[in-house]
Amino acid sequence: MKTMYDVQQLFKRFGIFIYVGNRLWDIELMMIELKQLEEAGLIDKQEYIKAMLVLKREHHLEEDYQEGQ
Repeated sequence: MKTMYDVQQLFKRFGIFIYVGNRLWDIELMMIELKQLEEAGLIDKQEYIKAMLVLKREHHLEEDYQEGQ
């Protein structure tokens, strides 16, 4: 799992589609949903860690982008 698209495909396996309208908020909601999937035992720890790292990187990049506007 290397991209935001990969994380979206993970959510798609569970019928989860996230779109709030603000990319930063979308990423934050994905982090919450991902944690719930892991806590429920629907994904393993390794998959959770990889997806969370992608989301954290994207969150950081989006924050930097929004500050630059």
